[in-house]
Parts: sequence; C-alpha cells; structure tokens
Amino acid sequence: MHRYERLADHLRERIEAGYYQPADRLPSVRSLAASHGVSLSTVQQAYHQLEDAQLIEARPKSGYFVSPQRERPMPPPAGRTAQRPVEVSQWEQVREGTCILPDTHVVHLGRGMPDIDASTLKPLLRSLARVSRRQDLVGLNYDTLHGRLELREQIARLAIGHGCRLHPEELVVTTGCHEAISIAMRAVCEPGGIIAVDSPSFYGALQAIRAYGMKAMEIPTDPEHGISLEALELALEQWPIRAIQITPTCNNPLGYTLSIERKRALYALAQRFDVAIIEDDVYGDLAYGFPRPPTIKSFDDDGRVLLCSSFSKTLAPGLRLGWMAPGRYLERALHMKYVGTGSTATQGQMAVAEFIREGHFEPHLRKMRAQYQRNRNAALDLIVDVFPASTRVSYPEGGFMLWIELDPGVDSVALNQRLMVEGIRIAPGVMFSATGKYRHCLRINYSLFDDAIRQAIRGIGRILSDPESAGG
Repeated sequence: MHRYERLADHLRERIEAGYYQPADRLPSVRSLAASHGVSLSTVQQAYHQLEDAQLIEARPKSGYFVSPQRERPMPPPAGRTAQRPVEVSQWEQVREGTCILPDTHVVHLGRGMPDIDASTLKPLLRSLARVSRRQDLVGLNYDTLHGRLELREQIARLAIGHGCRLHPEELVVTTGCHEAISIAMRAVCEPGGIIAVDSPSFYGALQAIRAYGMKAMEIPTDPEHGISLEALELALEQWPIRAIQITPTCNNPLGYTLSIERKRALYALAQRFDVAIIEDDVYGDLAYGFPRPPTIKSFDDDGRVLLCSSFSKTLAPGLRLGWMAPGRYLERALHMKYVGTGSTATQGQMAVAEFIREGHFEPHLRKMRAQYQRNRNAALDLIVDVFPASTRVSYPEGGFMLWIELDPGVDSVALNQRLMVEGIRIAPGVMFSATGKYRHCLRINYSLFDDAIRQAIRGIGRILSDPESAGG
C-alpha cells in the first residue's frame, strides 16, 4: 500500500469515527505533511482519494472540508422468515431475470455486473491476447482439478490480505463462485438435508439448494447488523442443519458486513453444533473501508469453513473464474468438481495469474472501490429525491448493490414488467427468498452511474408515484 493510501485511510477512519464532523475544516496540506512526515504531493493524493469517495470537498482558497451530512433513507427492517425448513421456489423469476443477453437498448439495473469498461482492465486484455498466441498450446489443454498452480499461488498471496494463511494445494479453481458454492453444498449436505441461509439471500445459492433436493432454513437478517445469531442458534437447536451458507462481508443483496465479533460468534455457533460454514466472499475485496474485513475462514482452526470467491465481481464475469478453500472437505470437493464440470478452462486462469503477478490487480481494486463508493452516494442522493418518502434503502459497505424496500402494496414483479416496457430491468425481491417473500422489495446495481442509469432511476421513481402503474 502506498503512503498516500495509508494516510487517506487514516483520515477516513477519523471522519467515520466522528473526530472530524461534517463541514469541519481539515488540516492544511503543509501541516498534515509535517505531522505525518510525508511529502506535500502525498497529502494531496490522499485528499484527492477522499474527494473521489465524496468524503471531503475542496473549497477555493479555503482548503479541504468534510462533506456535509447527506440525507439517507431509513434502512429496511429485518425480514420475517418461516420458522421451519422450506423447499426453494421462485425458479421462474430467477430464470427470467438471468437467462437474457445484454441489450444496449435495455438498462439492466438488476444484474450483478461490475464495470468491465474500466481502463485498469486493459492489462488483462493484453494478457488474454498473449496467452491465446502462445505456440505451446498449453491454453488449449486440460488442466488439473485443482486449477493452474500459478493462479492458486497468486490467490494464496492475496488471501493474506483478509487474514487467511492458505497453501496453494488447499485451493480449487472453479467456474465462477456459483460453482464453488454448489460444490460446497454437495460436499457437506445430502439431498433432503437442511442449509441455513441469511434472508434475503443470493438467489443463486437458493437455487442450488433447490436443484440438489435440499431445504433452506431462512434466518432473519438485519440490513445493518447482519444475520440474527439468536434466531440462528434457535434454529440449530431445533433442526438438523448441516451447513450455514452466508455472505458476511459486503453482503448480497443487503450490503452489510458482519463485525469481527459477530463473525467469531457465528463461527463459535458452528463449532458448538458441529456444522459447516459456506462463506461466500465474492464481494469482500470491494469493501470500501480499510483494512479489508477479515473472512470467517481467517480464524477457522478446524477446517469447517468452505471459503468461496471469484473474479467475477472484481474483474469480469465473462472470465467464469472462481475458487474455493474447502478446508477439511477438500477431497469431497474435488470429487464434486470432477463429476460436475471437470477442470476449469485454462486460458483465463493463465491471464488472471499474470495480471495479478505483474501488479495490476490492486490498483484496479482501488479504482473500483472509489468508483463504487462514489456511485453509491450518488444513487442514494437520487433515490431520496425521486422515490416516495416511505422508501427504505440499504447502505452498502462495499460492492455495488442497493436493496430497496417500497410500500407493502407495491408488487416488484409487476413493477418490473411495467419497467420493461420502458427498457428498464430490476431484480424483484422475490428472487432473494426461498418462498417468495420481499415482493415489495427490489435490488439495483450502481457499478455504473451514467446518464442512462440516472434516467432509469428517475423513471422508477416516476412510476412509483402512480400506485396503479407500480403494481400497487
């Protein structure tokens, strides 16, 4: 990490802790350089980074000031869930929302798509081109079930940043995080078994539970504090749950990050009841704050955590490149990988390994984190302006997804149908529940925030002002 980044993170922590209040003047460039023993340019770069995140603003001839407190909508309440394991439904909604090709005439607000047009991805394109031109044809050959060693070595090195000491031999490269989660479920649970999930939850994980003949135990989850450990404990006492599947860092769709204390408490519950934890960390590297939040896997001392992630959200989903650290379930996971897809495609692995090894990954992440945080703030400001006053919205701590709760009378499925006429698509809330709850909720993507996105959000707000048009 560069000096200006450390300084920016130090100032960010002080702002977020309230040491500097909204509209407070920050130290001058010269005084901050003297007090921290850094150059003037280092301070200026740190201030520019905080400006990009919209935490501070520059005023001509006056210096830098903490940005005024922006108006935030109320966060949604924790959802009510069934008190028993249930079979997963909603496949039709998921199929309709995901089995569609990109269309330049449609604004896709509902998909988990990062910004793939970032200039910091150009070295990756060059790496892909170099791999495809290799004369030894290694990129066209089968790979091992574990995946390319050079990529696993880079993943193990990156994992140190979130507290994990992983050996390359403990890792399995997969075709995206979705496959990693699917393998993890089959490795720890048989058909008919029960998996506890946070609620709302990632619809891909829910549909995997459905496909493998398992049942979901939905646990109430708060958009700010995360999964209810009390409700989870009660469920573990009452039902033969085999695993807990959760996204504890930069959660999808709610955006929360469990505190270290709550992550440890969750792990202690898993130990007490001897169940596995399937940890989806696909958005973890996009956490806005510093240091990067540790994974539950980072304090896993008995191998019960199956850590799953990918490069789909940090680089590009078209790479179809994920990975998992299945702990004590490694042999079972390798078997599930073999009977599922076999080895993962080789060329993408080689290119991403080169991209990371040559030092391009971290600068790309820094750029994306700042962009997504800036876009989150802009999206929230716009929603406050154009959505009904009763709207409640999450406040993500990373990633690029907003969870929005509308009036109970609004039907987000009908709303989506209405919006499609205007070339806009959202993700209706029913997709994120095993039984179709959250019908008055929706998820939208803010990885980009251009004029088309702004107009789409304004269009949603306009339709919501007409209850009949909104499906109310």
